[in-house]
Amino acid sequence: MSVDISEILDFLPCETPDAWVEAALAHPEELLIDHANCEKKAAGTALNLMFRYVDKIDLLNKMSRLAREELRHFEQVLAIMKKRGVEYRHISSARYANGLRELARSSDPGKLVDILICGALIEARSCERFARIAPHLDEELKAFYEGLLKSESRHFKDYLSLARSYADEDIAPRVAVFREREQQLIESTDTAFRFHSGPLAA
Repeated sequence: MSVDISEILDFLPCETPDAWVEAALAHPEELLIDHANCEKKAAGTALNLMFRYVDKIDLLNKMSRLAREELRHFEQVLAIMKKRGVEYRHISSARYANGLRELARSSDPGKLVDILICGALIEARSCERFARIAPHLDEELKAFYEGLLKSESRHFKDYLSLARSYADEDIAPRVAVFREREQQLIESTDTAFRFHSGPLAA
């Protein structure tokens, strides 16, 4: 793996549990389907921010680029699924993203800052999970997931830099709040495997 993700590992509150990796390997179809969902939702989040904050040029530029990249990744996952005969079907969402965002403040600028911090955590966790699982996958998926590390790492940095630029205070206390929730979500058990789920309940 040629991409240095040490900054991401330092930012995240914990490592992905080994039990999640085992669950991912045991649910290859759900891994791909939910990965596709995550890319689509990430693009949607970026577009929603573009519509909501039309006066913030730096945000518009970074979110436009991010949305295009996420949709390209979505197309790539779909192509891999088609090649492998995996049907793209509806599956329920993980509790992860909503579990983070429910802590967001209700009015700006705090609301925007909190949503951007959530975005940074989601992109960072995605990057860490690609790196965690890649060595255990076949050569095609390994190369694909390792190839995503650079863009996911950049998305993490974009979200975090935007959060800092739009805050009227030091964001470290807010980051700490969301990191604590993120660790709870990552380490507590889930009943269904998803890309951002915790370990599966026995």
